Amino acid sequence: MRGRTFVALLLLILVVGAGYWLYRGREASPPPSTTPLGARATLTPPLGLPAVPVPPDNPPTAETIALGRRLYYDPILSVDDSVSCATCHHPGLGFTDGKPVAEGVQKKTGTRNAPTVINAAYHTTQFHDGRALSLEEQAGGPMQNPIEMAHTMQGVEEKLNADPSYREAFKKAFGAERITFGMVTKAIASFERTVIAGNSPFDRWHFGKDEKAVSESVKRGFEVFRDPKKGNCAACHSVGEQNALFTDNKFHNVGVGVKLDKYGNPEFTDAGRFDVTKSEADRGAFKTPSLRNIAQTAPYMHDGSLKTLKDVIDFYVGGGNSNPNLDKEIHTLVHLSGKEREDLLAFLESLTGEFPYEVGPPVRSATPAKAPQQTAAR
Repeated sequence: MRGRTFVALLLLILVVGAGYWLYRGREASPPPSTTPLGARATLTPPLGLPAVPVPPDNPPTAETIALGRRLYYDPILSVDDSVSCATCHHPGLGFTDGKPVAEGVQKKTGTRNAPTVINAAYHTTQFHDGRALSLEEQAGGPMQNPIEMAHTMQGVEEKLNADPSYREAFKKAFGAERITFGMVTKAIASFERTVIAGNSPFDRWHFGKDEKAVSESVKRGFEVFRDPKKGNCAACHSVGEQNALFTDNKFHNVGVGVKLDKYGNPEFTDAGRFDVTKSEADRGAFKTPSLRNIAQTAPYMHDGSLKTLKDVIDFYVGGGNSNPNLDKEIHTLVHLSGKEREDLLAFLESLTGEFPYEVGPPVRSATPAKAPQQTAAR
């Protein structure tokens, strides 16, 4: 009996010991590095834009940018291989989808308009409500959204690790044998930082001092745009001395998405920034979009409720929809003449800039997207 007890105890000690050392071995094994390998790529901004901000833990490399571009156009990131990033952010549509609200897997529709990816690298927060603090964080959101790509972090990793060509590409970019979700978001973000547009007719005139780059109507429209007594648009769509992002990267309630209840009281169809901060002052507030390439990204506003730029101007002329949180800078612009409104529209249309051909679909992309019709930046 004692012998059997001794043997059983010895086996128990061996099993526990093996389990302990196996656990210690796993614990000691560091997770795959998500720091890109290779030489840092130079992101040269076009005329009118400042240096592209880059996080220290995700320096752009030729390998991560190429990998991110491939991922961006590949529907493999969606649960049913039907939706890619380009589905809602198409290069032929100003990196939007041309729809009032975004459409994901199984034709499911969201509640907000797909914002453009153009110059998103300069945004201090991402999404209309600013819930993501970086492009890396933003890139992971749609993949896990049940209405958009409807996938999971584990599911994305499993699909990509099952593809030998992706394993090879990720190893080349990150030096890791196993693909992680963090690598995926970093690669996509690195590509998106190359989707920058500048050197527009406005830039060549205002910053390049080429008086022939735009019409006199555009020049007059710019004065309407920045004059506090006229359009006062620059109060939120900032223009600097050396460059212009055309956004203050802040959140404002401009009276979009407000309706009256049966008692005549205003109600918000979308709480906007409030959903992130829970501050009542942010109810109905949304991030100021950049106006660059604005003529390509219709329809407008967070809910896609305004079809044309003329509709947008008319909306602001009317002073937006009244509500307790309406931004103090919003007021009627009925004093603008018809000619001034036409000039303002001409100015907005002059903000369409150039972006490189390399932001279009890779030659062997799985997406049905067509190459963008544009002129390469020089």
